[in-house]
Amino acid sequence: MESPAPLLDTAFFATIAAILFLLLLSAFFSGSETALTAASRGKLRARADRGDRGAERALQITEDNERLIGSVLLGNNMVNILAASLATALFTRLFGESGVALATLVMTLLVLIFAEVLPKTYAITNAETAAARVSPVIRPVILVFSPVVSAVRALVRLLLALFGVRTDPDSHILAVREEIAGALQLGHSEGVVEKEDRDRILGALDLSERTVEEIMLHRSKIEMVDADEAPETILSHCLESAHTRLPIYKDDPENIVGVIHAKDLLRAMNKLMRGPDASPEKLNEFRVLDVAMKPYFVPETTTLDDQMREFLRRHTHFALVVDEYGALRGLITLEDILEEIVGEITDEFDVDAEHPLRQTEDGSVLVDGAMTIRDLNRAMDWALPDDEANTIAGLVIHEAQSIPTQGQVFSFHGFRFEVLQRQANRITRLKIRPL
Repeated sequence: MESPAPLLDTAFFATIAAILFLLLLSAFFSGSETALTAASRGKLRARADRGDRGAERALQITEDNERLIGSVLLGNNMVNILAASLATALFTRLFGESGVALATLVMTLLVLIFAEVLPKTYAITNAETAAARVSPVIRPVILVFSPVVSAVRALVRLLLALFGVRTDPDSHILAVREEIAGALQLGHSEGVVEKEDRDRILGALDLSERTVEEIMLHRSKIEMVDADEAPETILSHCLESAHTRLPIYKDDPENIVGVIHAKDLLRAMNKLMRGPDASPEKLNEFRVLDVAMKPYFVPETTTLDDQMREFLRRHTHFALVVDEYGALRGLITLEDILEEIVGEITDEFDVDAEHPLRQTEDGSVLVDGAMTIRDLNRAMDWALPDDEANTIAGLVIHEAQSIPTQGQVFSFHGFRFEVLQRQANRITRLKIRPL
């Protein structure tokens, strides 16, 4: 009768070595996946520009995230399943049938601690460094597994199509702007990013999404000069105005024929009154259009990003906004666009007017009806929709489907709106309180 084979033989130690090696591979795949997906492409680009070849390879690898993740997951699952199979065979040999349960428990703990939590914690803490280091090894892994991953990807799309789900192979899960906005919102909620910093960056990102119609000064509030007025009247008007540029109209306020700058007007008046050829007759013959600039008109659908570029290209700060029929809608300045980024800009020449927003002791907010929804959201950190209206008054009118009367109260979007003041068909003052 032959003696039983010893348990602690060469095969036993070879199996343990194989399991440890497979756990090491699993840790490598898990850490690589986390590092390459969490690494900032901007930081990798900066490292690549400084000559880091690992960062450059990492950038190339992450261009196709779907193929990257598919290859890494395939390799990770293969080594995990193989390690679990070897451990089951080993523990069954040592402990019999109870070895299956014991192998499951032991391998779960080993994989969780040493092949998942530990490498992923390191990778997410040093994402860019880890991504640059693993890229030389991951690149050939992707090339080897690429045919299998492509076949699996095609099969998955086919199965999803059977259930009516269509996928775009060229689409990105998150656009760059959405990634930045999401990171800013997360940083603000965690106290890392200040509200003012978040608003400035988001304001700059939103310029290409918003039009001049949303922030323009409405034509009912535009201060104008009549071209047919006496020179003394025009001079007094410009000196009393808080603005340096004023549109000039002729016969009808809709007929804008020029824009006068206060400095140009004062220079011309000074020449007529104090110059070598100064005389009262020449002052009476003065025509404001002789020193006025040609008006610059822009369509109301122009994006703020495009309009700012046009202001910079034309070396001007002032434009009149017209609709599709050419009718005057309002005016916009470079300062209006900058205020969407940095907030309200005031100087010593601004008129001291009542602030459009004031909080009360009961938690309500008194708001000027002409205040834009975006400005209110930024000031109060609210999320009122601005798809259907630009101003708070416009939002109330849109939701009420009528022009409310003074004292009416509405509740929508999680807020209570009370109309405090109304002039003609305009809502001039509102009281808003979160429900």
